[in-house]
Amino acid sequence: MNSENDGVKSRNGKNGGQISSSKFGVLRKPKPHRWRVANGDERSGVAWWVFPILFLTGLVAGGVDAIAGGGGLLTVPALLSVGLPVPVALGTNKLQSSCGTALATWLFARAGLLRLPGLVWGLGSTLIGALIGAALIAHLDPAWLRRVLPILLIVMATYTWLKPDLGSERRTARLSPPWFGILGGLILGGYDGFFGPGTGSFWMLASVVLLGLDLRQATGWTKAMNLTSNLASLAVFLAHGQVAWGIGLTMATGQLVGARIGSGLVLHRGSRLIRPVFLTVVLALAAKLAFDAYQRSA
Repeated sequence: MNSENDGVKSRNGKNGGQISSSKFGVLRKPKPHRWRVANGDERSGVAWWVFPILFLTGLVAGGVDAIAGGGGLLTVPALLSVGLPVPVALGTNKLQSSCGTALATWLFARAGLLRLPGLVWGLGSTLIGALIGAALIAHLDPAWLRRVLPILLIVMATYTWLKPDLGSERRTARLSPPWFGILGGLILGGYDGFFGPGTGSFWMLASVVLLGLDLRQATGWTKAMNLTSNLASLAVFLAHGQVAWGIGLTMATGQLVGARIGSGLVLHRGSRLIRPVFLTVVLALAAKLAFDAYQRSA
């Protein structure tokens, strides 16, 4: 799950777009000092002692993300809690999560989990979809997605729970791999670029049900697609100077450690580990999105 914008998306308006968010109390906001970004704008920074905590947050999130996605549930609130402006928090989150996802993808590829038909079609379509989705942020309001997503995620979790053998072994594909890659890439890549939360979960279930992959292979496929859409989004944030490099690289270091541990667990324990973590992440994400929607309507 990843997509990891598994946290906050916003709608940018004509005036540079004000971005709203719900702040979670992962870290207490320390007394800030000042730091200067590349374009000369002065913004609030964080105290030195927060960096070890951010490293540990990245480590845990990297491990969870490598197994079943959902690391953004930890990292985005942490970045917001230390006082980063929302666009910088989102850009920094993309930087650190891309590092962990890249390592996990490489480890899965080395283990042979990416020798899958339709993968190239999926990567290309996901890149195109993510760029289209990012371009739509300024023109469409994702409010309706915030209301619908918790319901979809609960349906997904229920379906997975009721089918205990789902993804336990490879099955016959219900959709040809090229078409699955093209349609899935455009739809889910576009969704990831536009809004994001739950993208990894949707990829996981779709690749098991429609492509017939087992959960280990589905995890590898999902990481490759998440990496593609993450890098596309990261390029947009970098172009606008919305990345806090010190914080991002600190969390990225933790992500690399966590991704190495999580990937190893996936390769050795397979569906016995992936299934319960997947269910936990999906339900936690549904609860978070429902809470966010309630706060916005209150």
